[in-house]
Amino acid sequence: MATYTILLDPDPQDGGYTVTVPALPGCVTEGETVVECIQNAEEAIRLYLDDLHDSGEPIPEEKIVPQAITVTVAA
Repeated sequence: MATYTILLDPDPQDGGYTVTVPALPGCVTEGETVVECIQNAEEAIRLYLDDLHDSGEPIPEEKIVPQAITVTVAA
């Protein structure tokens, strides 16, 4: 079992979200709700990792260190 960070990017025009997995380049999915995004991401990650395993490639480890910062912008 592995844990990966997912990022949900809201789509202001069409609604829903695009979901990316920073530790797994090219692992992208989407969903209309956060719950759907999580379910779709779990499936996408599982398929991505199965593909790596089947081709004999190493399974990437999560190396993301999320940090939030506040930036002041001059008006």
